[in-house]
Amino acid sequence: MKTNKYLEELKNKSAAELKEELVAAKKELFNLRFQNATNQLDNTSRIREVRKNIARIQTVITEQAKAQG
Repeated sequence: MKTNKYLEELKNKSAAELKEELVAAKKELFNLRFQNATNQLDNTSRIREVRKNIARIQTVITEQAKAQG
């Protein structure tokens, strides 16, 4: 249910807001990978969660682009 709510929030955002969120998610993923490489990361499942969120954001961006054109 949590992912459905997140997906609805994404669908209500504009293309610019989605791109900003995508950049933020990619930065977070980079930081998580860096922490994992230096053995500072406690919750390794967060990497998978962020990767899936990035895919969700990209999917919504693609859907919106196809709906416009």
